[in-house]
Amino acid sequence: MIAPHAGTDEGPHMAKAVVLGAGMVGSVIAADLARQGFDTTVADRSEANLASAAGRAAVKTVRADLSDAASIRRVVEPADIVCGALSSRLGFGALRAVIEAGKPYVDISFMEEDFTELDALAKARGVTVVTDMGVAPGMSHLLAAHGARTLDRCDVIEIYVGGLPRVRTWPYDYKAAFAPADVLEEYTRPARLVEHGKVVVRPALSEPELMDIPGVGTLEAFNTDGLRSLCASLPVPFMKEKTWRYPGHIELMRAMRETGLFSKEAIRVGGVEVRPLDVTSALLFPKWTYGPGEEDLTVMRIVARGARGGKAATLQWDLLDFYHAPTRASSMSRTTGFPCAIVAGLIHAGNYRHPGVNPPERLAEHAGLVEGVLAEHAARGITYTASRT
Repeated sequence: MIAPHAGTDEGPHMAKAVVLGAGMVGSVIAADLARQGFDTTVADRSEANLASAAGRAAVKTVRADLSDAASIRRVVEPADIVCGALSSRLGFGALRAVIEAGKPYVDISFMEEDFTELDALAKARGVTVVTDMGVAPGMSHLLAAHGARTLDRCDVIEIYVGGLPRVRTWPYDYKAAFAPADVLEEYTRPARLVEHGKVVVRPALSEPELMDIPGVGTLEAFNTDGLRSLCASLPVPFMKEKTWRYPGHIELMRAMRETGLFSKEAIRVGGVEVRPLDVTSALLFPKWTYGPGEEDLTVMRIVARGARGGKAATLQWDLLDFYHAPTRASSMSRTTGFPCAIVAGLIHAGNYRHPGVNPPERLAEHAGLVEGVLAEHAARGITYTASRT
């Protein structure tokens, strides 16, 4: 399904891939692209991240300031395909820079900005871009759209997802398997839902519910802004996305938020101006960092409810994945990184070409593509279990 080797009049050559960001997810993307057969380069400003990525697979590394558009354009200049694995604050700028460079791009950053603002630019440059192509958003959107298209009528889309440590540790019962700053966005960014066909906004961490999940136990779910592009792209009257955590985490994060510890507004303390969020981050993130070999899990459920053949019908996909000891890769980095790398391979092979900025759900419009992406996941040891009622 994925064929990275390309040919020219001068004979075959190895296609070049560039990954922006060498963190936990970026290093997995780079390793996967290398296994696909790409001549892969990963860029980051952190020497430690680059060394870690190079230790995971046979990839080249380059130190670069990825907050600088000119630097990004230089790094991606030789690339046939580019993947982005940057934090949300860098995502939009990198997206613009890669499009300006005329390179096809698959991105996983949880950017706050509206990436559709760059759709016209991508079309003008003739480049195919897929944004939000991780696990959620990403596979969640792809399967939600697939479910809605499979049903004759879809009334409800529900998405639940969580990345958690396998062993709960007081006081947070949580650790971050991706950029902790982006985790805090889930606790502060208002959540968009769809009710009666209209977008409504709820506070982050709102409407908690307890759910028993096979293989995991009881989890609590709360509203997060994970629907994103689905709010406009799917004509489904009721849609929501919630994040799973171990019970008790919601109340703790609510208390911290209401105390002002997540505020970006500077305050004066002892004659010095500080942002509470910066202090919280400095104290919190070391405690949320996984230690070497510390195991995590990823759990997700996508539900599409409606009718098929004149009868009520429900389609559901469940994911439960664990830390991968052979490669020392976290579950979250694999379940997030693989979709990005798989779609990058599809684009380069010509199996998906749609100039413009595409959300993941648009891929579901192509016959057989969803099944192919799921098969590629299964080949990497990631299984989405489908059920119908």
